[in-house]
Amino acid sequence: MSEHALVIGGTRFIGRHTVLEFLDADYDVTIFNRGSRENPFAEHNRVTHIEGDRTNESDLRRASLDLSPDVVVDCIAYKPRDVHVATDIFANAGAYVYISSGAAYNAEQIPKREGETPLHECPVEAATDDSPETYGQRKAEGDRAVFAAADRGVNAMSIRPPIVYGPYDYTERLDYWIDRVDNHDRIIVPGDGTNLRHLVCVGDVASAIRTVAEQGTAGEAYNIGDGHIPTLAEWIELVADACETDVETVFASERELGAVGLSMTDFPLYCAYPNLLDTGKIRSLGWKPTPHEQTLEATVEEHRDSSRTGRDNGPDRGTEKRLLDVLETVV
Repeated sequence: MSEHALVIGGTRFIGRHTVLEFLDADYDVTIFNRGSRENPFAEHNRVTHIEGDRTNESDLRRASLDLSPDVVVDCIAYKPRDVHVATDIFANAGAYVYISSGAAYNAEQIPKREGETPLHECPVEAATDDSPETYGQRKAEGDRAVFAAADRGVNAMSIRPPIVYGPYDYTERLDYWIDRVDNHDRIIVPGDGTNLRHLVCVGDVASAIRTVAEQGTAGEAYNIGDGHIPTLAEWIELVADACETDVETVFASERELGAVGLSMTDFPLYCAYPNLLDTGKIRSLGWKPTPHEQTLEATVEEHRDSSRTGRDNGPDRGTEKRLLDVLETVV
């Protein structure tokens, strides 16, 4: 008899890939969500759907009683209370995996290590907030809820990914660069292109979730991330290779960007201080990241089939073209 995985979420991005990962590993899967989005697994005979609100304790408890899942994957726990409630309700599950975030860390440290790099504190007012400014605080407090559950005997663990990219990425952060590279010969890249930001492909997030569920240790958090951490300029080259095209990158300083009212932080994936997660802990469980050539080929293919452009995530092309013209005149 196959084991059963319950994915809280399951239809949009990380959850969608997580369902596929567990199906490929011969699990039966149930997705739990409000049913407000199209279910890509509606016709799949090994995926069932329970409609409910994960913030409603009664809905979650009903799912637990109906299913008694072997594995619970919590893709949409955005507040500490969500984790406290879920780890109580699913205390008897074989494993509970909480998707935390690299944003839980509260230190500019290279690399960031589990159990060593400090986490954000989470004031009471932040714990119930919904704004992006408190995201890292709330994720860190969710991690502490996992640790507390493990102290009570629950097989609860968490994973901490950095920015996630890949097919069906509704954030469209990498879509911005794919769109630029796919449609233009010259593009602006902020700074000198050497800023460093760790990313991870969504398929590798899904495989990390299953690895931790099957082999992880209760009360532990696991960083995940791509095996190679390209600079932003290298990302552009990798995307161009996946698009089978060439693009000229024009680097612009903060002063040059300011001439058209832009800043380096207006560009997706830019970060002033290098962001790097140590992934040795999860690698010790046998997990391995996928090479960029494979992850970007699939990402570009799905991007082209979608209606996403990512253009709202960065400068509009008109402003970029004005700056390109200015820089060409200066040269």
